[in-house]
Amino acid sequence: MKSIFKSSAVLLLTVTMLLISACGNTDSGSKSGTASTTGAENSANTDKKITLGFAQVGAESGWRTANTKSIQDSAKEAGIDLKFSDAQQKQENQIKAIRSFIAQKVDVIAFSPVVESGWDTVLKEAKDAGIPVILTDRAVDSKDTSLYQSFLGSDFVEEGRRAGKWLLEEMKDHQGPVNIVELQGTTGSAPAIDRKEGFEEVIKENPNLKIVKSQTGDFTRAKGKEVMEAFIKSAKAENTKMDVLYAHNDDMALGAIQALEEAGIKPGVDIKIISLDGIKDAFQAMKDGKINVIVECNPLMGPQLMQIAKDIVAGKEVEKRILTDEGVFPQDTAEKELPNRKY
Repeated sequence: MKSIFKSSAVLLLTVTMLLISACGNTDSGSKSGTASTTGAENSANTDKKITLGFAQVGAESGWRTANTKSIQDSAKEAGIDLKFSDAQQKQENQIKAIRSFIAQKVDVIAFSPVVESGWDTVLKEAKDAGIPVILTDRAVDSKDTSLYQSFLGSDFVEEGRRAGKWLLEEMKDHQGPVNIVELQGTTGSAPAIDRKEGFEEVIKENPNLKIVKSQTGDFTRAKGKEVMEAFIKSAKAENTKMDVLYAHNDDMALGAIQALEEAGIKPGVDIKIISLDGIKDAFQAMKDGKINVIVECNPLMGPQLMQIAKDIVAGKEVEKRILTDEGVFPQDTAEKELPNRKY
């Protein structure tokens, strides 16, 4: 009997131990399995790269080059797969690039429009494909604002106003007419339209301030030089004086400076020069006394663009209009500010 009870006790103990062991393994296996599945899901979500298609205007200026570098560097830093296209300042190239991005089923499309109008058709194609669009630097002239999610960039009208306000103050004690020549940006582009509008809005407060010549320089240094040469020739033929140059960007201003110097005219002295953007070359020219004031337009918007793209993909609400921080730099700030220029 003792032998039977002893055997039974051993058997019972063995079965109990097996059950405990089995429960332990089941519980452990369940927890491990749950953790593994959750980890895989989180990993999948984290590892999925956002693909951003970006159609750039071109490489027409130092500002644009800095803008491109900021976008490319920021995309890499943010872990975003950037598909980049250079439109070489042609709208048809940008439209082609946007359609290519749609065909590739990118997550987000961003672009800086060459001109304001003519975008509704391709933007509707993006909307129908369920691909959100972000405008950068420049706006589009469309009544249907649902065609884009957000517009990141400067207030070009305000930049023009700032240039005008500086000139009003600078010329407040000047007697007689002030002849202004204007180098406009690319015809039909948002900055060219808006910077002209803002400037003219302000200078009309002083009837002595008049724009006597205005022509596009396409935002390039070479074209700025060419147009300024024509202005100089015309002024000599008409025996008139040019008092102020208002250039819609630094590269045109720098081209104009070269033309002025070749004609024996001292830029910044014989003719006051107002320039917009704020590239390093322009600050150097201002330090050298050749530019009188620079109204800043900040090109380093890459980090903001990447964050907007991430927020949109994550389903977060983003502001329709997002501004960049900018300032006005008169000549006496040039030496101090020059080392801070990153572009």
